[in-house]
Amino acid sequence: MNRTGFGSGPRRILFVGILVLLVSAGCNHKEASARPSPPEVEVATVIQKDVPIYGEWVATLDGYVNAQIQPQVSGYLIKQDYREGSLVHKDDVLFEIDPRPFQAVLDQAKAQLAQAQAELGNASLNVKRDIPEAQVSAIPQSQLDTDTQTELAGKAAVQAGQAAVEQASLNLGFTKVRSLITGIAGIAQVQVGNLVGPTTILTGVSQVDPIKVYFPISGDEYLHLAGRIGTGSMNMLANSSRVPLQLTLSDGSVYPRSGRILFADRQVDPQTGTIRIAAAFPNPANLLRPGQYGRVRAVTQMRNGALLVPQRAVSELQGSYEVAVVGSDDKVTIRSVQVGERVDTMWIINKGLNAGDRVVAEGTLKVRDGSTVTPVPFSPGSPAGAGGR
Repeated sequence: MNRTGFGSGPRRILFVGILVLLVSAGCNHKEASARPSPPEVEVATVIQKDVPIYGEWVATLDGYVNAQIQPQVSGYLIKQDYREGSLVHKDDVLFEIDPRPFQAVLDQAKAQLAQAQAELGNASLNVKRDIPEAQVSAIPQSQLDTDTQTELAGKAAVQAGQAAVEQASLNLGFTKVRSLITGIAGIAQVQVGNLVGPTTILTGVSQVDPIKVYFPISGDEYLHLAGRIGTGSMNMLANSSRVPLQLTLSDGSVYPRSGRILFADRQVDPQTGTIRIAAAFPNPANLLRPGQYGRVRAVTQMRNGALLVPQRAVSELQGSYEVAVVGSDDKVTIRSVQVGERVDTMWIINKGLNAGDRVVAEGTLKVRDGSTVTPVPFSPGSPAGAGGR
């Protein structure tokens, strides 16, 4: 009897076979447990809808009308009648110049006018007396002619005297320097006691309601905006009421009132290749002031049936753009696409995708062409959607 083996030959063969099966099953289990599960990625569906395309430009604010206040006569400034930075109305007195010299000139002009009128009266009496006497040859005709010419000279002297009085009266009125427009008055550039003249700038007044906004656009943009917009023929510059403007202030806040385009400048700046556009915004509270900066935003085009994907779904590599498309079998296909304009957090795709396609919006670094993924809906507000790729 053999006590050192596993028994007879058939029994030993059966034992070895069972051992091989057990070892093989253990290896298969280890291979199955070692195989990784497909990576989880967030996917977004390509949507199709009509979207407006916006243009945005740097803007400079200026008064709708800006008036430099300068005196029309020379003299010493004796009074400032307005509060700097306040609202003044047209014809409000802002400054006063010493009126005494001008009052003296007016009095003198009135006296000269009275003298001329008296001389004219005397000449007229002489003519009236001479006419009947000349008719009966009581006086020579030459005397009547002389008196008639004296009367005409007297009339001319009276007219000159009246003009002198009017000029002197105007100059006296000009000693009160008035606002030319209604608006915000600036800081006074002179002090009481200064000698001022017609070349002296006393202050400035700007009409700020509405306020004017200037922004430059490129020559190509001008050709586009002045021609067709969207599917219909629409001249943005001629039909400004149909294209409201939005103003973003320097602190990032959006001005609550919309504006409209007034006109385009007469020429393109040859140095910058831009043309300046003027717009107007209501400013009833006088919040906006000349010299401020901001950004003007307006709809420049309407894209009908545009295909949109999140910007995070698009990868750029050496000037080309790609997206990872997840098929119905959860396998990834890398596609080259042609991109268009950006709309908020979305990107318009001109070519390469179809409406309803699923694209990887978060986790693009985890996938490659042909790989299998575990798709979950894309959440733009989630930490992953707002953070890394």
